[in-house]
Amino acid sequence: MNNAPGPTIIMDTRSTTTRSVRFSINGVARDATIETCVTLLDLLREEFGLTGTKKGCDHGQCGACTVLIDGKRINSCLVLAVSRDGAEITTIEGIGSPDKRHPVQEAFIRHDALQCGYCTPGQICSAIGLISEGRARTREEIREAMSGNLCRCGAYIGIVDAIEEVLVALRGKPVP
Repeated sequence: MNNAPGPTIIMDTRSTTTRSVRFSINGVARDATIETCVTLLDLLREEFGLTGTKKGCDHGQCGACTVLIDGKRINSCLVLAVSRDGAEITTIEGIGSPDKRHPVQEAFIRHDALQCGYCTPGQICSAIGLISEGRARTREEIREAMSGNLCRCGAYIGIVDAIEEVLVALRGKPVP
């Protein structure tokens, strides 16, 4: 039996790798020098002050951090910011305005599709992405496509009703 000690591994946790990145965030060019391990969620919230995007579970399971990247919905807590260098990112702050809300925002208000509001930014971003994907044709497909966005208050019926309303307005015919 060999009792010789194994190799000693020394990790220098003080050294980090940084990289310069550039994004278009809500239509504005933004530059940053960041550590390569920073998630897009943390960059948006901590570097750029865009706190509408929420940190829920930080594991991609709740959807509170959903944003649109190049028009597609994504959980920003699962994406390293450096991997999206050059991307066009839309957060809830870039959707509508107090004077001119996005149709999804208006529908959420009309259908009482929010209660505490914590999940609402992610729900709205996900709904906009779902609508642009064009694959949800029925209420069941809307529910399935939104299943990655959790609402602890249980406003699911209002959320589906709001998305259905916007789909009907876009298509001109009822959702089956």
